[in-house]
Amino acid sequence: MARRKTITRENILSAVYDVISTEGFEGFTARNIAQAMNTSTQPIYLEFKNMDELRDVFFKRITTHIRADIYDNVVTDDPVVDTVLNYVTFAKNEPKLFRAVFIEEHDSREQLSNFSRDIFLEKMSGNEVYDVLNTEQKESLYLTIWIIATGLAALVSAGRAYPTQEQIIGIVENTVKISALESGISFKWKEE
Repeated sequence: MARRKTITRENILSAVYDVISTEGFEGFTARNIAQAMNTSTQPIYLEFKNMDELRDVFFKRITTHIRADIYDNVVTDDPVVDTVLNYVTFAKNEPKLFRAVFIEEHDSREQLSNFSRDIFLEKMSGNEVYDVLNTEQKESLYLTIWIIATGLAALVSAGRAYPTQEQIIGIVENTVKISALESGISFKWKEE
């Protein structure tokens, strides 16, 4: 009778999540992942061709998590503000994972940057406030907001800053207004 597989793909991906959440990508080794599951490295290589495939599958899983559990949370009536609030909240709640995914050097960094950019532009699309922007203006606003959001999130994840939700909203709204003025854009801004 054939032996039944006791360590599944899901077990391995959960262990990867645990390792990266506590050690960052420095801990992303077959040995560390196996140790987190109290097993040898053999089950990892039975489920995945190599560590590159495991990393790719993990990043698909983490981007799904980030989209559903972070970026899609509605907090205000402004999708740009919500994106920043959710990003900073993620950094606060899961500081090691945030730094591993968005700050540390790794092979999927560009893929994650594009993922975040695409979500940001998608959130602006169809919103009456941001519909007046052309593609170049949206890209410019994204870059400005992304730099500010990443700075805030990095400071929060390191325990160096403790902005309130209201402060973050104010920072984002002021940044959007300044960007609009510099571009000569007239926004239909909500009542103040």
